Amino acid sequence: MTQDKPRSVEGCDEFCRVALSLFRFIGAAYATGASDCWEAAYRFADEAPGISDSPLLVARVAALVRILRSGRPCELCFMPPSCRKLSKDEGELMRLLALARGKEAGELKIVIGQLVGLEQEVAATRAVNALAVC
Repeated sequence: MTQDKPRSVEGCDEFCRVALSLFRFIGAAYATGASDCWEAAYRFADEAPGISDSPLLVARVAALVRILRSGRPCELCFMPPSCRKLSKDEGELMRLLALARGKEAGELKIVIGQLVGLEQEVAATRAVNALAVC
């Protein structure tokens, strides 16, 4: 079953919305080098409902961002945390999470293959699957 990538935050479930905010805070940390972005990510995860291990969630989002950054020729594009629209990269990340959470391994492999090179595919798959069960 092919999953369309969401175009706005409204197309995401609650878990994906939390993950999206974390992607955005961590993306801002990498883009600016500001440590307060990391603090904002941890604070946001601590306050998110239904998250039992917020430091682990932040770590798994950060791990996936690091893997994706190393396996791409250009930077990931993240919108500001309050933005309701999704960048193309964010839409792909939300699609990845939906596929991993839906246990759609075949489709997940295809989408990951489009985002990263072959050398990063295994690590990216592990990271998104770990994030999906957080």
